[in-house]
Amino acid sequence: MSVEIVRARVLEHLGRLRLGRIAEQLDALLSAAARGEPTYLDFLDTILREEVGAKQRKRVAMGIQIAHFPTVKTLDDFDFKFQPSVDQKLVRELAVGRYIAQAENVLVFGPPGVGKTHLAIALGRAAVEAGYSVLFTSATALLGALSKAETEGQLGERLAFYSKPKLLIVDELGYLPFEKRSAHLFFQLVARRYEKGSMLITTNQVVTQWGTVFGDEVLAAAILDRLLHHSFTLMIQGESYRLKQKRKTGLLGRSEKQAN
Repeated sequence: MSVEIVRARVLEHLGRLRLGRIAEQLDALLSAAARGEPTYLDFLDTILREEVGAKQRKRVAMGIQIAHFPTVKTLDDFDFKFQPSVDQKLVRELAVGRYIAQAENVLVFGPPGVGKTHLAIALGRAAVEAGYSVLFTSATALLGALSKAETEGQLGERLAFYSKPKLLIVDELGYLPFEKRSAHLFFQLVARRYEKGSMLITTNQVVTQWGTVFGDEVLAAAILDRLLHHSFTLMIQGESYRLKQKRKTGLLGRSEKQAN
């Protein structure tokens, strides 16, 4: 039987098994094997690693797309030296994703501009790479979507949508106070995910101010009770990154001179 017939049959089998990466790299893999003369087991190991790696990259790319991260941020990009208050050991541990397997939550507290959103996105990307489904949303967009769904009689479907990801990231909670009805909708979501799915929340408000944020002390306590029951907290203190950059460019200095 000719080499071309065998090659065509191999490609057909690879297609049926959906081993696309091996099919794409078949000639290169065969050439490398001919030069190196590996054992059959080593060659099998090589081609399978190639296929698994390609599938992993594709899965991660799709997961990141589905997550709707607003920008690309990674832990390697985060300046822990600029924000020494951040517990780097805990952040690295969270990046492994075990808290998601346990349906535990993460709350990130800190003033504007200190890197809360950066950490949220970076931990979200790490979760995708670890094999978990993730969805990122701002608190404003989340409550707007839930309110709209309630008005249209589709609240159940929308709550199910936000309950499905293994990790739901809610960014910038507390920057704007909630209307009482919106606060109740948020409580429904938190209660629905409680001990079933993880939430990662960034906020500029300490827990003692959540009664003001939600417009109801009792409701805020009920929300916090569920969020904090199984949770990790990160407290970030320090200067805003954005102010730091403006100071570097001299913008703050010029403003001060103009003010004088």
